[in-house]
Amino acid sequence: MIADLDSHPTGPERAYDLVIVGSGPAGATVAAELAGRGLAICVLESGLARTTAHHDALRHVESAGIHVKEYSRERVLGGASTTWAGLSSPLDEADLRHRPWLAHSGWPVTRAELWRDWRAAAERYRFADEALFDEFRELRARGALQPRWSAVDEKVFLACDEPQDFGREQRHLYEAGGVDLWLDATVTELVATDGGARVEAARVRTRGGREHLVRGRAFVLATGGLENARLLLASRGAAPAGLGNERDQVGRYLMNHPKNYLGVLHLAQPVEDVPYFFGCLHRGYAGYAGLRFGEDEQERRGLLNSYVRLEPLFPWSDSHGVEALVLLVKRSAFVLRSWKRGKQDEVVELRDYSETGDDSDFQNERKSLLGWLKVALAIPLDARRVGAYLYHRLSRKKPRIERVRLRNFMEMEPRPENRVTLTDARDANGVPVPRAVHDTSALDRRSLVELHEVLARELAASGVGRLETDLATRTPWPITEDASHHLGTTRMGSDPATSVCDPNLKLHTVENVYCAGGSVFPTSGCANPTFTIVALSIRLARHLATEVFALEEAARG
Repeated sequence: MIADLDSHPTGPERAYDLVIVGSGPAGATVAAELAGRGLAICVLESGLARTTAHHDALRHVESAGIHVKEYSRERVLGGASTTWAGLSSPLDEADLRHRPWLAHSGWPVTRAELWRDWRAAAERYRFADEALFDEFRELRARGALQPRWSAVDEKVFLACDEPQDFGREQRHLYEAGGVDLWLDATVTELVATDGGARVEAARVRTRGGREHLVRGRAFVLATGGLENARLLLASRGAAPAGLGNERDQVGRYLMNHPKNYLGVLHLAQPVEDVPYFFGCLHRGYAGYAGLRFGEDEQERRGLLNSYVRLEPLFPWSDSHGVEALVLLVKRSAFVLRSWKRGKQDEVVELRDYSETGDDSDFQNERKSLLGWLKVALAIPLDARRVGAYLYHRLSRKKPRIERVRLRNFMEMEPRPENRVTLTDARDANGVPVPRAVHDTSALDRRSLVELHEVLARELAASGVGRLETDLATRTPWPITEDASHHLGTTRMGSDPATSVCDPNLKLHTVENVYCAGGSVFPTSGCANPTFTIVALSIRLARHLATEVFALEEAARG
């Protein structure tokens, strides 16, 4: 069942076995894994099937340090998966184990345990499997650049083409009647009893101002790295410090993957064909290899797992006209699919960063009719560079590449002072507006500076070229763009003094509330988190099925 709660005369009339708050990757996965098991399940989505001005206003967050983009906090069916570009990679061994040089590191689950669920995520939710990662690595032999590394290592990132939209792709769950989906159902508070030891209902408010209580046996919060913490902190009815916050841990250890351009590699010889490092479309996935320190080198130097991407500079790079054209083609699904059908058996090299990877503010910002007219107008206003792009995109003629810029992606250490708190301001539902305070540390910055220094030496030693970078002396620090990866605010762990959830993702002090999504990450690594978010959600659903609802483990398990 799919229903707009504001238009429903009475709202939910029954108590559910499981109430899931949020319809993005985490919430949709938990629902999909448990559907058809005889449980009464509902998903509460704050937004509607399409974005609205009312729900966009609920995204507002105050931020200090790294500025938080509002479009990373979508209030719409499918959540942030409606705007993401799909890049994914498994976390590394170093990301999960305890690192003696990194305070608060170590996950209560091993990489070997997670492989089961990464494989399931690949089988059921269109992420790349191990074979596809291995096949992509074989592309390294193609192309003129063959660097030899000593301390540097390579990490492959792949994005399904087209990226997963968990609202659209899991809609059948709700239409078939196995899971109730309530739209325009903004949860403003978890109503607890027994001094906050157990939650009996979610208080929900619609855009029309109506309130309902949605009752359940168990609750899963899957509203993102900022909102999970905000909702717990705002649920003060039975817990003055916020639900599950007896040890003042909710909202702490906020992490991101700060990113930005800095550094230019001047190639010793011009190149044309480097799909592995520069990016390509291959067998239905777009991908590239990033460069980072190997895990032994990270340990030897006491550094974090940051990486850089090599992005070729074309005559049309950073053209708004080209980006506008790519955006319009992406939105014209028929045109894009028709072109790609003819390229299925080829390795299609990227000709502009806007074709895949992180979509820019220009692509993601809300657009009125006037905004779309400006997009269309950008193409003829930059006709020369748009024409050059189209010629090299549509013909067999390959552009000569002489310079390559570095796009930097940082791992942040988990620091308790980086956190989400509540302000005195209130949103339209009367809920305190969150404030996100997080910035890079000396260790975060040193990890990337040393990577630049070693890359410069190893690229020169391999005869690849000269890396021009002044990262070590830049003031202020330039790698500060929000990656929309909000992690760590309800981190999992075995010690309630430094974590919010136990290894099964249940709040330490609340017997029937679980957190799902990036907020449970103890450390962030450098990989885009959604692949692991979905894997952890599969793991959570298995725990709920077998340990909470005493169901036999399904064959999907």
